[in-house]
Amino acid sequence: MQVTPAIHALRHPFTIPVAPGIALDRFVYSYVIAGDTIALIDTGVTGCERTIFSYLRSIGRDPREISLIILTHSHPDHIGAAKAIRAATGCSIMAHPAERAWIEDVDRQNRERPVPGFSTLVGGPVSLDHELVDGDVIDPDGTEEFEIRVLHTPGHSPGSISLFLETEGALFCGDAVPVEGDLPVYEDPIQSLQSIKKLTAVRGVRFLLSSWDMPREEKAAYEQVDRGRSCLQKIHTATITASADGCTEPMEVATRAAVLLGLPPQAVTPLLARTLAAHIRLRGCPVLGDSC
Repeated sequence: MQVTPAIHALRHPFTIPVAPGIALDRFVYSYVIAGDTIALIDTGVTGCERTIFSYLRSIGRDPREISLIILTHSHPDHIGAAKAIRAATGCSIMAHPAERAWIEDVDRQNRERPVPGFSTLVGGPVSLDHELVDGDVIDPDGTEEFEIRVLHTPGHSPGSISLFLETEGALFCGDAVPVEGDLPVYEDPIQSLQSIKKLTAVRGVRFLLSSWDMPREEKAAYEQVDRGRSCLQKIHTATITASADGCTEPMEVATRAAVLLGLPPQAVTPLLARTLAAHIRLRGCPVLGDSC
């Protein structure tokens, strides 16, 4: 999908095996910025390099023109194809320093944050060539036409970043903005809320380009960011309700909360339980109270 003459959105479906014979259908977006060279924002899961390369050829570009991969964070559906893409192109890879350990040591990531089917989603570790922090400006092809400003937007993960391409009015938010009705996945609800507020303050956004939602344009872009805030509140309320009897067993709370949130049974995974456990720790916190 072409978003602007220079920006292309690629939607990658994949599945997470949550139990024998049961899979959770997921998708993730990666984005192409086609200037004098090609910058890629996130890579999808292993095998997505074939989709990316095929798409580039369909628009008359050579995959070997990929000079840069920017990873919004280290999770499997964002780094999965990075190893194969670098092997084919020799491109540089950038990410926030807080994500380095899990990008360069995927076995460690799998131990510390198990995801069902992890080994089928990630092609292997890659080393970072450059670390990105809040306020950095990236000039992918050296022309200053597509300068990208880095925004540190933690919550989903400690080193999650968003990227603002001002000349195109494009805000790439990774997984920083929760999507109502979708599987909530983040580490810190308070940081997530603060990051949403930070994104709301960015002026000149014409396109919101999320990793787990369709591209949003103009007024709908800001509305979607704002909906992320109310989504956090609903998840918090459902979690507190699900644990009101004192239950703290993570999977049981996840099972109860999933019903309240209208999530399918296959969404009850360790990832959901991990997210909701962070809300239980914030019980009574006024920042995520009813007045949020």
